[in-house]
Amino acid sequence: MKKFPRIAEYKAMVIRLLLAYLFYFIARILFYVYNQSLIEVDGVFDFLKLCYHGLAFDTTTILYTNALFIIASVFPAIVNTKKAYQKVLFYLYFVTNLLVYAANFIDFIYYRYTFSRSTRASLDTLENEQNKTALLFNFLLNYWHVFLLFFGLSYIWILLYKRTKVNHVTEKPTFKYFAASIAGFLLIATLCVGGIRGDFKKSTRPINLLDASRYVKNAGQADVVLNTPFAIIRTWNTNTFKKVSLVPKAEVDRLLVPIKQYKNNPAAKPNIVIFILESFGREYSGAFNKGTTIPNYEGYTPFVDSLAQHSLIFSNAYANGWKSIHGVSSVIAGIPSFKDAFTSSPYPKQKIESLVSTLKSEGYDTSFFHGAPNGSMGFLGFGNILGYDHYYGKNEYNNDADFDGVWGIWDEPFFQYFNKTLTQKKQPFMATMFSVSSHEPYKVPEKYKGKFPKGKVNINECIGYTDYALKRFFAEAKKQPWYKNTIFVLVADHGNTIAYDEYRKEFNKHTVPILFFTPDEKYVGENKDWAQQIDIYPTLLDMIGYQKPFRSWGRSLLNEKQVPPFVVKYGGNVYQFMSGNYICTFDGKKAVGFYDKNDKGMEHNLIGKRNAEMDKIELYCKAFIQDYMERVVDKRLTTVK
Repeated sequence: MKKFPRIAEYKAMVIRLLLAYLFYFIARILFYVYNQSLIEVDGVFDFLKLCYHGLAFDTTTILYTNALFIIASVFPAIVNTKKAYQKVLFYLYFVTNLLVYAANFIDFIYYRYTFSRSTRASLDTLENEQNKTALLFNFLLNYWHVFLLFFGLSYIWILLYKRTKVNHVTEKPTFKYFAASIAGFLLIATLCVGGIRGDFKKSTRPINLLDASRYVKNAGQADVVLNTPFAIIRTWNTNTFKKVSLVPKAEVDRLLVPIKQYKNNPAAKPNIVIFILESFGREYSGAFNKGTTIPNYEGYTPFVDSLAQHSLIFSNAYANGWKSIHGVSSVIAGIPSFKDAFTSSPYPKQKIESLVSTLKSEGYDTSFFHGAPNGSMGFLGFGNILGYDHYYGKNEYNNDADFDGVWGIWDEPFFQYFNKTLTQKKQPFMATMFSVSSHEPYKVPEKYKGKFPKGKVNINECIGYTDYALKRFFAEAKKQPWYKNTIFVLVADHGNTIAYDEYRKEFNKHTVPILFFTPDEKYVGENKDWAQQIDIYPTLLDMIGYQKPFRSWGRSLLNEKQVPPFVVKYGGNVYQFMSGNYICTFDGKKAVGFYDKNDKGMEHNLIGKRNAEMDKIELYCKAFIQDYMERVVDKRLTTVK
């Protein structure tokens, strides 16, 4: 001890930090076990390679989390080995570590809905929920095994920590002791800085989420390399909404035509009713999987399938985000969400041209319906920004007898309330209904248990129930005087639990049905071109013969010639741009991959065989990202050029 002052303390600190690595490794294994059907890994060796690359991300997380613990452990003082001091270290270590470590366990379950590690934006979403206690209790009840794993591993971690003891040593405040302590402190601090950054190279930036994709064969594997605390830490104070200069402005306007004006149809004022259906992914509806090669395919939407025979449907359509609030901004305002949600950015509080503002200018009454507690999901706040005239939630429904106990009013009674409220309105009106029941914990009302097929995955029964609620809505709406003069739209906010391998492929995640129905069957047929949520806004304005200029990144799905069919979304830590014969993956500056439009599993990167069409798609992607960032940051989400 005299020759090497404090060596026992340093050794104990290292062992305690290594324990954190061990338990992060265990959490990574459990994360994969819970989500192995969504992430393709070729055997044990492939998994261990991913774990090895994950060490860099674990190091950053562990050093961030334990910064105070490390400083306190090696601080140049002579009281560090005292029992009381070591007890303080114990509580400091576990209060910080277990709080942060718990985030990994959230994604054991939550990952299957977002297909990405949770970030700061995920926490922001929870701020809008008024029933946090009920949601926590429901999560505890349904996923008790996750809590059991967390507390069991925490108990083992504490036991192992206690086996690493530091015996009290009486030190004299000598020059040698303090000199060695200061040298050790500076050395450890230097190593920690390198560990947090990912290396010591001046030329490189600190590692971030995108770096996890450097080590993988497919995009989903990046989430095995990452850990959830890292994803939250790295996005805590980041703002990905930054202007970029990738192409000349004239090219942006030529390619995107961001300010549109349609004169294809005579002006009319039909009512517009939009159903944004919670988690109602394309996978679940037979009408959108006609001719599928999926073995033993089953659908769960007999009513939607029957309605589709009299509607215009788009069977190759995508969500422009992965959360419910993303679906609202995409469908109603034509604003997609990429790495971070537009609604969680610093910029949503601005004048936004949308279906709400354009239709209000034509004399429409506008309403938003959502059976959850008012304010849930952030819909009320964003609805106020868009300028909806009315918001109808659980408060306005005012009958908790129909409350599902977790999220909101069951779909069937709330859809009937929707119908009755619309019947009392003066025409023309635009109304948005965001459904509730096809959501975790995947229950149906007691009286309907056994009525709908359980299906292959937990959500299928709820999909059947929401489909039935739609059937009941249309049966009653047909009796109303406003029905025949109405355009109905059905679309999902995003996908959900996946049953079939085809929909686990990276480029098939968050596929959604898009359906337009009019009682006179003016628009009928199936279109297999690329389509997306942000196309709904311009399509509806085209349908009603809206004559004024308006801002839109989407395109009319009817007959727009200026902009070819395309899809833009974000996944696997890259932009995904789909157009023509190819799918381009784009890292924000350049294309990093090209895939055939049918290669939804990203099996063959064609970037080494670039052609003119690929070059044009990359240019289009650059133009889109540039215009998107400029308009959001400069607050030009209107017809202002």
